[in-house]
Amino acid sequence: MKNHINIGFIGYGNIAQAIAKGLIDVGGYDNNKIFASAGNFDKLCKNAEKLGIKALKSVEQVARQSDLVIIAVKPYQIESVVAPVVDLLESKIIISVAATYTFEKYEKILNAGTSHISTIPNTPISVGEGVIICEKKHSLRPEELVIFSDIFEKIAILEFIDSDYLSVAGTLSGCTPAYTAMYLEALADAGVKHGLTRDAAYRLVAKMLCGTGRLYLENEVHPGIMKDNVCSPGGDTIKGVASLEKSGFRGAIIEAIDAVESR
Repeated sequence: MKNHINIGFIGYGNIAQAIAKGLIDVGGYDNNKIFASAGNFDKLCKNAEKLGIKALKSVEQVARQSDLVIIAVKPYQIESVVAPVVDLLESKIIISVAATYTFEKYEKILNAGTSHISTIPNTPISVGEGVIICEKKHSLRPEELVIFSDIFEKIAILEFIDSDYLSVAGTLSGCTPAYTAMYLEALADAGVKHGLTRDAAYRLVAKMLCGTGRLYLENEVHPGIMKDNVCSPGGDTIKGVASLEKSGFRGAIIEAIDAVESR
């Protein structure tokens, strides 16, 4: 961990707070090395106090005090936020977490030679189980990429994706925690229907989701084989699988991704 690196957030909304929480609680990062600025200073102070990071009143202060700057404002705000500090950012490592703001867009608003990479993190990063989609095209120097990786690999998988596929990759990792929470809730509802307590049902399902994901990541066995390994001939699981297929389970999931990608 490059714990001597000062990290600054320009914007401190939900995803920035999730990153900061993961860095401190799981990654072991020194909260005194993390700074943030935001439009509403009073709200920023309240949110910064939760993790003990330093709230600053201006983007310029963040740019001056940070070695690595995370741009975490809405895409439409980026140009106006960056413009006043573009010269200060030239000597920093710039990490963007705005889903639609790619390398080429930053090249137009940053000074030539500025080191930057566009990423799409998801909210499980707050508990060290995140995904960070990284655009393959970036301008980080090799030593800067090592710093970036050392810091963020503690709390997320870094997946480098071609620019053309950033959108769908971001949808799969960024939108689907909501869909998975719906699945968790639905399974727990079924457990409650059959007599389990709500708390027990949520814990059982949540742990099952974590375990199934880890089982795949550690073994990389095809999901179809993982499914088959649980389905005994004539058993209960295959009956449930057949019911899900009849209800269009897979098709509904694919259509949800289609709905996002057709925007």
